Amino acid sequence: MDSWYSREQALAELGVAAQTLYAYVSRGLIARRADPADPRRSQYRSDDIAALTQRRARGRRPAAIAASAIAWGEPVIDTAISTVVHGGLIYRGQDAAVLAEHATVEEVARLLWDAPDRPVFPPVEAAPDPFAALAGMVAAARALPGRSRDRLCADAAGAVATLATALGATGEGALHQRLSRGWGLDCGAAEVVRRALVLLADHELNASTFAARVAASTGASMPACLLAGLSALSGPRHGRAGAATAALAQEAVTRGAEAAVARWLADHHALPGFGHPLYPLGDPRATALLAVVTLDDALARLRDAAAEACDAAPNVDLALLAMTRALALPDDASFRLFALGRSIGWAAHVMEQAQTGAIIRPRARYSGRGSR
Repeated sequence: MDSWYSREQALAELGVAAQTLYAYVSRGLIARRADPADPRRSQYRSDDIAALTQRRARGRRPAAIAASAIAWGEPVIDTAISTVVHGGLIYRGQDAAVLAEHATVEEVARLLWDAPDRPVFPPVEAAPDPFAALAGMVAAARALPGRSRDRLCADAAGAVATLATALGATGEGALHQRLSRGWGLDCGAAEVVRRALVLLADHELNASTFAARVAASTGASMPACLLAGLSALSGPRHGRAGAATAALAQEAVTRGAEAAVARWLADHHALPGFGHPLYPLGDPRATALLAVVTLDDALARLRDAAAEACDAAPNVDLALLAMTRALALPDDASFRLFALGRSIGWAAHVMEQAQTGAIIRPRARYSGRGSR
C-alpha cells in the first residue's frame, strides 16, 4: 500500500525548494493527491520521493541537469522581477494579488521596470494587427546596447502604447480605461479589466518572457524583443490556451460536464483551464479574478466536475473565460489581456537582460546521424 508525505515532509526528504517539488510533480516524477483529512493540502507519494532521491544521490551528468532545466526544472536565470513562492505570485517583493486590489498597470510597470516614475503610454495610431504594429516599429528602433535606463523605459512605453492601440485600446487615460473604452465597458467592468492586467503583468520565466529575454540578449531593439514575446505568446499552449478552455466549456454544455471532463482527461491527460504546475494548491491569479467575476452556471458545473475527477482547481485561463462571458467581451479577449498585461513584464525582463550584457546561447545535444 502506498504511503504519502505531507508537503513539509517531502521538502525535507528532497532538500529542495517548494518550486522544485512542484516541478517534479508537473513532470510526472512524483505523484500528488489531496490530503484525505484536509482537501486543501496535498500529499506526495513517498516511493517516488525515495526513487528520486536515490537517482540524485548517484549523481547526474551536466547534460542531464541542463536538459531538466528546460521544462519546469531548476531555475536557470537570476531575476529580481518576479517569482512564485509559497503559492503566491510576487512582483519585486509585493504580492500580485494584493496589488490587483488597487494598483493600475502603470503603477505595476513602474514597479517592475524599477523606474522613478510611472510611465506614460501616449495614445498612438497603430496597425490593427498587434504583430504588424510591433514589426512596423523595428526598422527605426535603436538596439539595446548603450541605451540608458531612462531611454529603455521610454522605448518600452512607446512599444507598449503601440501594442495597446493595436489590441483595441482607444482614447486617453490609463491603459485599462482605454481598453475598456474600446470594448464599450462601463466603469465597474473597467475595474475588472484593471485587475486582470495587473495579474497578468508578469509570471517569472514563462515561455514568452524567455523568448523576449533571448532576443534581448542579442541586443535586439525593445519592439523586436516584445515582438518575440508576442510571437511565443500566440501559441496554443501559452497565451491562446484560452481557446482550449472555451472548447472544453462548450463540450461541457453539449455533452455534460462530467462526460466532457472524462473525455478530455482520457485524450489529453490534462484539463485546459484547470491546475498549474507552479500552483498545486490553486492559481492565486484565478482566485483574485474570480473574487470579482462570478462563474455562470455552466462554468460552475465544469469547475465541480473537474474537482471531483482530478482535484484540479481553476487557473487563470478559466477565470479569463468567466470574465469574457460575464462582461460580453470579444472571443479573443483573454489573448488581448494576456498580450497587453504581459508586455509590461516582457519590457522589464528585456531591461534586466540588457544590463547583464550576456547572450543566452545554450548548447544542443546532437542525436542525428553519426552520433554516438
